[in-house]
Amino acid sequence: MHVAFPDPSRRGAWCYVLGAAALAMALSGCGGSAEPAKDASQEKKPAPKVDVGDGLDAPKEEPVAFPTACANEGSDLCVPPSAFVTRLCAAAMPEMALALFAKGTPWVRGYLARATEAWDASGGPSSSSKLEFDEEVIILVKRTPNTGGMVVSGASGGSYDVLRWNGSCASLQAEEIRMRVPPEPLHAEIPWRKLDDDVQKALLEDEKIATRAAEHKKECKGVSAGQTNPKCEKAQKALGKAIVAFVRRGGALPPPPTLP
Repeated sequence: MHVAFPDPSRRGAWCYVLGAAALAMALSGCGGSAEPAKDASQEKKPAPKVDVGDGLDAPKEEPVAFPTACANEGSDLCVPPSAFVTRLCAAAMPEMALALFAKGTPWVRGYLARATEAWDASGGPSSSSKLEFDEEVIILVKRTPNTGGMVVSGASGGSYDVLRWNGSCASLQAEEIRMRVPPEPLHAEIPWRKLDDDVQKALLEDEKIATRAAEHKKECKGVSAGQTNPKCEKAQKALGKAIVAFVRRGGALPPPPTLP
């Protein structure tokens, strides 16, 4: 049998074609195979989530007990401890004010030398009402101005933070307050509806307060907070006056609560 061989001059081309075909077949055979499984130990695992709060809870502030002694023994002004004052002004609790104004407490009373706006330099809630001339307050903080050794006119007196009968705090300049007791000290309006139930119950044991409370309930029925009418306003003032007289003469009240 006669076999025809390619022309020797074209043999190199044939070799090239056969080699390319073999390479293509080899590659096509490998292309359909699955990728080799990765070693599980080499896989990149996501970093575990860390709860920054685990075991790192913010410490809770302990309640502050009612003070019975001056924080600055030996000073000319007996004031409560600063931690108590901070909580007191933030809470604005009228029943706490009644306890602090009670007969026999050591806190220094001051009296307004003139009417002025109510505002609180420490950032606590302030009453929208004005402080009236001769209004009684308790001194909580005395601030002395830092003049750096310079003599500044009008800056020698400093300022005060005070507590009002309604439980709110206010800031006053030294010239706005005096220590001399006026013939008839006034007081901030006491919010009867905001007093704790146990405090109201104790106050109602007093016959005069009970009468004034009944009048207040009658005249202020249907009057929402922030609103008033002449009869309701008159009844509110009469009730507040009776409460202040009761506290000033040493009337019994429940023990003051701790401040949150």
